[in-house]
Order: sequence, then C-alpha cells, then structure tokens
Amino acid sequence: MSPPATIRERAPAKINLSLHVIGRRGDGYHLLDSLVAFADVGDSLQIFPADRLSLSISGPFAEGLRGQEADNLVMRAARWFAGEANGRIHLTKSLPVAAGLGGGSADAAATIRGLARHLNHPLPMPEATLGLGADVPVCLRPAPARILGVGDSMQAVHCLPPLPVTLVNPSVPMPTARVFEAGPRIRANGGPGPLPSGTMTVDDAVRWLSRLANDLEPVAMRLEPSILEVADALRSAGAGLARMTGSGATCFGIFRSRAAARAAASMIRTSRPNWWVRPTILNTAE
Repeated sequence: MSPPATIRERAPAKINLSLHVIGRRGDGYHLLDSLVAFADVGDSLQIFPADRLSLSISGPFAEGLRGQEADNLVMRAARWFAGEANGRIHLTKSLPVAAGLGGGSADAAATIRGLARHLNHPLPMPEATLGLGADVPVCLRPAPARILGVGDSMQAVHCLPPLPVTLVNPSVPMPTARVFEAGPRIRANGGPGPLPSGTMTVDDAVRWLSRLANDLEPVAMRLEPSILEVADALRSAGAGLARMTGSGATCFGIFRSRAAARAAASMIRTSRPNWWVRPTILNTAE
C-alpha cells in the first residue's frame, strides 16, 4: 500500500504536574521522580513526499529556531529513526521555546511517529529513544505517566481525571541546563510515594498534587522572578493549584472547569498582554 501523500502529527505540550529531584549520578545527571500529563495544545508536524530529507519551520515561535533547521532535534530524530529516508518535514512551532513544555522532545517524538506511518515501520520501544533526550520516551506515546531516573523508567498513571488548566509563560526563555547548573535541592525522602488508586475528581487531584512539588521551581524563580509573578497571577485568577512545569518559565493553574480556565486566561491576557496564555485541558485518557 502506498503511503498517504501527507502525514500529520500533533506534538502536545508536556506538563510536569510534579517534579521531585531525588538524586544525582556520578556523571552529573540528576535523578527525577515526575508526574507528567499532556495538554491539548502544542506544535504540529507534517511530512510530505520528497526526494531528500529536509525541515522547514513556521509558526509564532519559529524565529527561536531559525538557522537551526539542519541540526534541529526533529532532524536528529528523523535520521536516528529512518536514516536518510526521503521526506520534507514541516514543523509549525506554536509553543514557546525553552519554556518547560517539552516542546523539542514532543517534536522529535512526533517526527518518529509520523515517519513510522510514512514508511509503514513499527514504532521503537520508548526507552530506545532516550539518546535523543530524556523526555522523548514519554512523549513518544503521550499519556499520563510517572517518569523515574533520567527518563529511562516510566509507569502509566490512571488516577487523574481530565484537568482544566491555563498555561502561562512570561515570554522569558529558561534553558534547562541553566536551572540544573544552579543546583536544585536533592530531597532525602524521594518522590510522591504510591499513586492513589481509582480515579480522582479535580478537587481530589488538586489536594493530592498540592502535597507534591516541583523542586526546580525555587531555583528557577530565583533566576527569573517573573515566574513567581505568573504563579501569583494564576492564583489570583482562581487556580486551585498553580505550579511551574519542567524547568520553567511556564506555569500551569488547575481550575474546576474549562469555563473557569478560559475566564482566567482572559483575565491574565488583559493585564499581561505580552505573556503567552493558553487555556486547555490535560487529556489524561490513554
């Protein structure tokens, strides 16, 4: 069967609902215990038949990747998965760059999924993609998960309901390496412990997640105080929980309903027109 003329793949934003730093290896890599879910917003990718492998980029945040097309993570993922297989890849970059949303990893994972369909190849095992980046394995099959270690161990998470959230970025890039180099605290008591059984309500989830943390948040807020302003704006808009995702600078606020998340987004956009603001839902269904 001939492959379809155009392959389309979504690259949903990855949200760290919690992120505990539980150790550090001898090679300097930090060991994490993190709960992850995926949003209904993100980048998108198209693959067209072509006589060579290439990448073009457009979208509101394309400028942040301009000039990097040849060695973009999308191209590295394409070469890793398919060698020099032909295809023109077009990435629509809708997520801020260096924002704690796993955008590059999600784009790489979407590339692999798209090329697997384009070439009628099976998807690799998630752990095989670890060399492309610690978040690529979980992004390969975007569903709620608990990530352990350096991204090399995952377990499915079934207890979370769909969560209405508003994502806010203060339009400030926050490179991951900068945050880890600043020395996040390594906790002695590990991660969140056993996951709850059954499916929680939104209020249950807020209460449970409030007992957890993002251990990178204090460091990132010290480096970039506007992150604290974002979290405070989400709380003022009615979020039951406001927390930074990943290494920042994006924060998420959990609301009781989609309508409340949209109202909060409108309020924050009005007061902070230069911030990136998106109401969405964390699609926790596998």
